[in-house]
Amino acid sequence: MVTVRGVRVKVVCVGGGPAGLYLAILLKRQDPSRDITVHERNPQGSTYGWGVTYWRGLLDKLQAHDPASARAIEEHSVRWSDGVAHVRDLTTRHHGDEGFGIGRHRLLDLLATRARALGVRLEYESELTEPPAGADLVVAADGVHSALRTRRAGHFGTRITSGRNPYIWLGTSKVFDAFTFAFTETDHGWIWAYGYGYSGDHSTCVVECSPETFTGLGLDRADEGEGLALLEKLFAGVLDGHPLTARSGASWQTFRTLTNETWHDGNLVLLGDAAHTTHYSIGAGTTLALEDAMCLADALRAHAALPDALAAYQRRRQAELLSVQSAARYSAQWYENLPRYVHLPPHRMFALLGQRHSPLLPYVPPQLYYGLDKAAGRLEALRRLKRWLGPRAARALHARAAARRD
Repeated sequence: MVTVRGVRVKVVCVGGGPAGLYLAILLKRQDPSRDITVHERNPQGSTYGWGVTYWRGLLDKLQAHDPASARAIEEHSVRWSDGVAHVRDLTTRHHGDEGFGIGRHRLLDLLATRARALGVRLEYESELTEPPAGADLVVAADGVHSALRTRRAGHFGTRITSGRNPYIWLGTSKVFDAFTFAFTETDHGWIWAYGYGYSGDHSTCVVECSPETFTGLGLDRADEGEGLALLEKLFAGVLDGHPLTARSGASWQTFRTLTNETWHDGNLVLLGDAAHTTHYSIGAGTTLALEDAMCLADALRAHAALPDALAAYQRRRQAELLSVQSAARYSAQWYENLPRYVHLPPHRMFALLGQRHSPLLPYVPPQLYYGLDKAAGRLEALRRLKRWLGPRAARALHARAAARRD
């Protein structure tokens, strides 16, 4: 039996994203004698995506686990506290919780610098598709397409479900001062964008629409330049003349929700997107990956035997993810059923946009739900009923959906 306390341990992290790098940092801080290497298949400095979002709760957890990296991340993040929705030519603004944005490239650079300073070895352009010999612990942090997980998909019980709506991840030099939603009506249906700043000169802009709108607008046939030009025209009102930019190889796709029944096999354990994904509309992917790393590091510190540590990690994270995964499912469904909500007055639509995680919303007429939610905000008895009923409805509906799948 491999022990993880009291002896020198060799750890190999496959994947140099936020999850793999942060785990390496935490394990090295726990025990500087550990031999830790992170293998990343891409060259140093290359990354997909634009900016990532997170909230104050994550920053507090980062501060508790590694104050140095928490300070660096906060210093290089932009902040907002407002949400803005543009529906046709109408606009509504809502003041909410403080949010943060940071460029994915910047985040990885900060984590890599911190890892190196602690003595972690980083090997770029190094792709591992099999667990290396001689490692006490192998961490598959190699993303949704994880080669290590795929080779043992039967053991892990991997399930992948594709969403309905096409989307594309873009950037722009327009710096949004709030988390921005823009809904544009076309002759072929609605198309919408989520925009948020992540630096002083750039923002992320995710565009989504129904399959019918996608083909009706000709986006399925347009080349990159034609597609960007059309989107710039459709969202001219929020872009203010700024261009949209695509990363090399960026394309429209549908979101793949991935789950695994089991997260470990021998000395191999799944982390981040290799273990689970949640729809991008709740903006939690990076946060959940970093929380995975914290949980795994805590489990390895608390349990002397590796099997016990990995089992504890899986139990805790799968339990913690239940509510997040439910929220992500309902969030995706809200957008897939946008015509149900988009014709409400903008302030009411925006209020229900904020309630899109609710398992009750799809089953209650939108105007009625809005009225009940507003009343619940004023009456403590209704607030208690909503808190009691929501999770129970979510569990019942999730069980019903699982039974249909089986």
